[in-house]
Amino acid sequence: MPSQKILSEKQAYVEALKAKLDSSVAGVVVDYKGISVANDTKLRRALREANVEYAVVKNTMLRLALEGKGYTELEKTLEGTTAIAISHEDPLVAAKILCKYAEESKGAFTVKAGYMDGAEMSAAEVEAIAKLPGKQELLSMLCSALQGNIRGLAVALNAIAEKSEEVA
Repeated sequence: MPSQKILSEKQAYVEALKAKLDSSVAGVVVDYKGISVANDTKLRRALREANVEYAVVKNTMLRLALEGKGYTELEKTLEGTTAIAISHEDPLVAAKILCKYAEESKGAFTVKAGYMDGAEMSAAEVEAIAKLPGKQELLSMLCSALQGNIRGLAVALNAIAEKSEEVA
C-alpha cells in the first residue's frame, strides 16, 4: 500500500489535471509510442508556441480525472502509452498540430480520441476537425469577402460618376 505522502501527491495531481480539463475548450489524447526524442521535441515546441499544454499521463490518473465528466468512449481508449494535449483558447489548434504530426509519422504516433466543448470525439472526428480552417484563416476569409464587396461598390460608384461626367 502506498504511503500517505505518495497518495496525497497523486490526489493533488489528479485534482490539478481535473482543473485543467475543466478550464479547457478542447483536448486530444494520443498514443506517442515509437517517436524519437528529436521528433517529440519538435512536436512539443509546436504545441507550446500554440499555447497548448502537452503532457504524458498515466492512464489511471487520466481516468480518475475524467471521472464524472461523461467521457465514456474517451476512457475506453486509455490503454498503452498516453499523452494529452489541452487547449484553453483555440479548440482546433491541438487537433491540427497532432493530426499533422500523426500523418507525418506514418503510424508511430496515433490520435486516440478527443473532446471539444464538453462533447467527446472519436479519432476520426478529431481528424475531421483538424481539416477545418482555423480562427485566423476564417477571419482572413471574412475580411477578404467584405473587402471584395466594398471594392465592387467603389468600382460601381466610380463608373457611375465617370458616366455622369461624360453626359454633363
